[in-house]
Order: sequence, then structure tokens, then C-alpha cells
Amino acid sequence: MSQRQRMGNQPMIVLSEDSQRTSGQDAQEMNITAGKAVAESVRTTLGPKGMDKMLVDSSGGVVVTNDGVTILKEMDIDHPAANMIVEVSETQEEEVGDGTTTAVVVGGELLDQAEELVESDVHPTTIAQGYRAAAEKAKEILNEEAIEVTADDYDTLTKIAETAMTGKGAETAKDQLAELVVDAVLAVQDDTGIDTDNVSIEKVVGGSIENSELIEGVIVDKERVNENMPYAVEDADVALFDGAIEVKETEIDAEVNVTDPDQLQQFMEQEEEQLREMVDHLVDVGADVVFVGDGIDDIAQHYLAQEGILAVRRAKNDDLKGLARSTGATAVSALEDIEEDDLGFAGSVAQKDIGGDERIFVEDVEEARSVTLVLRGGTDHVVDELERAIDDSIGVVGTTLLDGQVLPGGGAPEVELALQLRQFADSVGGREQLAVEAFADALEVIPRTLAENAGLDPIDSLVDLRASHDGGDFTSGLNAYTGEVVDMEEEGVVEPLRVKTQAVESATEAATMILRIDDVIAAGDLAGGQVGDDDGGDEMPPGGGGMGGMGGMGGMGGAM
Repeated sequence: MSQRQRMGNQPMIVLSEDSQRTSGQDAQEMNITAGKAVAESVRTTLGPKGMDKMLVDSSGGVVVTNDGVTILKEMDIDHPAANMIVEVSETQEEEVGDGTTTAVVVGGELLDQAEELVESDVHPTTIAQGYRAAAEKAKEILNEEAIEVTADDYDTLTKIAETAMTGKGAETAKDQLAELVVDAVLAVQDDTGIDTDNVSIEKVVGGSIENSELIEGVIVDKERVNENMPYAVEDADVALFDGAIEVKETEIDAEVNVTDPDQLQQFMEQEEEQLREMVDHLVDVGADVVFVGDGIDDIAQHYLAQEGILAVRRAKNDDLKGLARSTGATAVSALEDIEEDDLGFAGSVAQKDIGGDERIFVEDVEEARSVTLVLRGGTDHVVDELERAIDDSIGVVGTTLLDGQVLPGGGAPEVELALQLRQFADSVGGREQLAVEAFADALEVIPRTLAENAGLDPIDSLVDLRASHDGGDFTSGLNAYTGEVVDMEEEGVVEPLRVKTQAVESATEAATMILRIDDVIAAGDLAGGQVGDDDGGDEMPPGGGGMGGMGGMGGMGGAM
């Protein structure tokens, strides 16, 4: 008898006993459900009337935010397909700085539309091909409809900054804050482009949001190292030293036997002399202020104070980089190498009290290429959310200056895309046409959600928007406060082109990747418990739980 005959019809087992496997339509439904759950969790935050989420971690830490990427990061999501949607928001944040909620909501809606097509026996690969074709056409349409903006158009840049803040903690003082943001980004623009990392944000609890200000220079969260040093230095020559003003230790362990008190005294005098020479060198090159990346010996502090030099120790690398850009100084790693040409200049270097803390303010610099936004607020939570809003705003203003193109907000681009994509679908053959139409329907989730979050009737709002766009009004969007369809460009509700193109691109890629998965194999140590899906049924890998493994939400105190 052959081996095959002896085995009969027994299955060949290639997975370990602990592994769990979900295949076919079950796997697709599971992944789509997980992706949709992530999108649904942030959907109510969208728009000027979006609500906030309170996220409570296991140690009792509280985050109150409207920012999509922050919510998803804090939620501690386990399910692998859900994490693919989370990655959409992270990509959006890195590339543009805003539009994270839009990208995630569109991604979830693409999966929802695809689920209906799969149930109608349209193959997932066909849907993916249709989605990709629709996404390419959508980007083409957006590029054609974009409005040109230049760095000289200060008003438009301010409106872009305001749009990014709308619905977030910064909204109460958005006029003033938007101007601060635009001034900050314009200040750090140079021949190589715009690095928004050169806009530092300093949070101060105390005062109101209106007390926020822009410092054209750098604030170092340190104090002078010695009380006898001057509080303030005017017209200061600034030295940056990425090392320590201390006597160097030998690289090898050495033992010194001292048999005579005179030898000890000589040894100490020699160390003192070395420190004196270091300080004398700074005096000789003309330094009035010195920022040191490491420590400063007590004796050196005394000598520096005697010479009237203001010194700061253990300055962070980011501070040294910011000071170099602001003052024009060159950070040197060996003190003896500092020359007069390495010094920078600041009209004022002073230690000031802000919000009960002492900080060093380096201001009055010529053509500051590194600036600091001081954000004020009544509580830690207010200031933290203000920082997130300002961070988004800085990102979109920087993106606009780089790309020079914007689009109207208020759901206008999505309604226009849906209109034109339905026309485009007629030219697409086969079942892919259904996917293109589904893509168009999915994009309308944005205006629909804006209406829902504003307490308006989503159907009426969508009908009005469609009618306006059918008449050729590309810039018509939804005013969430009045419920009317208005010209968003005239209202000043605009956002960078790249916010929309990146959202469409990353949402499409994530949705098509999830759709093409028909087999999920989870290792034993990752396998969750029973899944509480809508059917109440099968076992499911990573994360367990009805939201596709968003197990971390258990510790969120019902925040969602």
C-alpha cells in the first residue's frame, strides 16, 4: 500500500496548534470591520463643530483632544488591519500636518463601500483597481481646480492658518494666533526651503490664550549657572560650545598617590589654572554669553561671573541648533578652537520669569532664522491642545508656501470630486465602473459628516451642495454655523492642496491593501479571545474585542 493510500484523506497540518486562521470572506469582513471602527471613533471630531475625546490611560493620565492622529495614537489599537488605518493618519501628519481625521474617515468609508460591492460578488482585486483609477483621476481633478497662492499673500496664509485651528482649542483667539503662526513660518523660510522644526513651541501654564506671543529668537528653558552672573546682556556676542568647561579626565583609570599636602595644593592649583585658561580664552575672543552643552565646573562658574559673562550649562542639542540659526554663531566642540568669527550676535540675552519659571530669552537677532512661539493657557490640558492646533497650523502654512496651491474647505472639493468621478465612471469599462462610483460615494462622507456634526440634516445639506456644484460652483461648501451653502474662497476657508491629495492617496492605499487580504494567520501568542462581532460568532486573531481588537480602549474610561 502506498504512503498516500495509508494517509487516506487526512489533512496536512502545517500550522502550530495555537495558531488561529481566518480565511476568505470571514477574513475580509473582519478586517473591514476593524478599519471602519477606527474611522468611526474619530468621525465626530471632524469640522468646526466637531467634538473632543477624553482619553484616560491605565495610569490615570488624561488627554483631551480633537486631533485625529493624537486620538488614534493614544487609543492603543492592537488589531493589525485597524493599525493600517492608523498609519494613514500618521502619514498625513508627517507629510502635511493636518487633515488626519479626513484621511481616516475617507479610508473607513472606502472600506464600507467596498464591503457592499464584495457582497454583490465584485472581486476585491477589481474593487482595488477601480479605487486606484479613481484616486488618480481625483488627484488630477484637484490639481486642475487648485488656487494659486504666493508668500506675499499674507491674508490668504492667515486664513489657511485659521482654517487649521477651527474646531480646536485655539479657536477662541484664532485671528491673533494665525498671524503669529504665519509670521513664525515666514521668519524661518530660507533659500533651502522651510523647516518648520525651526519654529519652537514653548508652553506656559498661566494667563490666557490671548497672552501668547512670538519671540523672534530662542527661549532656552534654563537659568544662568551662577547667581553672580548678569541677569541681562545687551548687544551680546554669543559663543556656543558643545562640550564641558571642566578639567578633562584621563581616558584610562589612573591612581595618584599624594604624600605631601603641598603636592595636593599644587595639583588643585594646576586644575584651577586650566579652568582659568579656558575662561580667559572666552574673554579674549570677546564672548559676553556662552551656552554650553555639558557641565561647567564651579571654579569656572566663579571666573565667568567675575568677567561678567552670562553662562548656561547643559543646553539641549535642539537649543544649540536654534541658537546657531538665530544668532549666526557656530557651535564648536573644542573650547580652544573658538574664534571671534564663531561668535553670534543678539541684541538682548536675558533671564526672565514666565509663568513662574525662569528662562533665558535670546532676542533682537538680525533676520531670525529660528523663532519661538510662547503659548499661554489656563491649564495644562488647554495648553497641550493649543500646541496640537498650532502644530497643525504651522504644518499647513509651511506646506502652502512650498506648494503654492490651495483648495476651498467646507466639503467643497469632495462634492466636486464625487460629481466628476461619477462622470468619469461612465468611461471605465467592466465592473471597475462600480468601484469608481463607490469611490465617489465614499468621498461624500466628508460633507455628510460636517453636516451631522453641526446638527444639520446631512441629506438636505448634500442635496444643496450637489445642486450648487452641478451649476459649476467649485468653491461652494457648507457653512457649519448657518447650514447654508456658501463660497468657501470668499469666506476664507481654504487649506493646502496637498492636504486633500495626500488624504486621497494614503486612504486609497490602505483600503486597497486591506481589501486584498483573504487570509489572516495569527500566531498563538497573539491570538485573542472570542470576537464580539456583529454576528456574535467566530474566533479572531490579534486584539479580540468587537472593534477588531481595539483592546486598549478598555482603559479609556468609556471616552469614545
